[in-house]
Amino acid sequence: MESDLGTVIVTGGASGIGAATARAVGAAGGTPGGHDPRPPAHGRDPELVVQGAPRAAGGAGGRGAGAAAGGSGGGLDGVVTAAAIDTPGQLENVAGETWENVVAVNLLGTVAVVRAALNHLERSRGRVVTVGSTLGLRAVSDATAYCASKFGVVGFTRALAAETQGRRGVTLLIPGGMQTAFFDSREEKYKPPPDMKLNRPEDVAQSILFALRQPPGCEVRELVITPSVESSWP
Repeated sequence: MESDLGTVIVTGGASGIGAATARAVGAAGGTPGGHDPRPPAHGRDPELVVQGAPRAAGGAGGRGAGAAAGGSGGGLDGVVTAAAIDTPGQLENVAGETWENVVAVNLLGTVAVVRAALNHLERSRGRVVTVGSTLGLRAVSDATAYCASKFGVVGFTRALAAETQGRRGVTLLIPGGMQTAFFDSREEKYKPPPDMKLNRPEDVAQSILFALRQPPGCEVRELVITPSVESSWP
């Protein structure tokens, strides 16, 4: 496998799996470009954000990342869509705008970023890695928005792989629970218990590098990466 990853745009690149992936790309000799729909704040690295966008505007976030991709002087070799949010709760207790915002960022933002990058990736025979979730395969209570968005990412990615085969690489990453700030703002009942086993995002990021490094014509279509004890898998 070639060691040079080229230029890789990572959405959600200021924290969690996005930040871990951006750092892993840089450590492996690639050029990471970060993009996050949220402004830098405590626990997020502003150096990994090339352009922000309002959280509610999934499409605007995608256009921002697309502009960053088009402005990368050396072209674009990969896109990793790691940006995601969630507001758990029963459907009747989650405001419609809040519910729709989860879908806008997680699903519509993913689609917008990929759409903006397609021409660049075809020229470079580059790769897309979308970040789904085990909750894109298994539904649970109090997560209708998140499950809807991640089920959508799974379907979108599988269809995209069929549509672009032979021209662009497409991989779906399905991670389980990770040790990130994703759960910090939740009510206590929606946070993982203290003894729950979660993966380090740095370890999960290595699977994304594996997918990005595949030679032309060799595809890793889907990767499921979970802790050894995972409540939402299988």
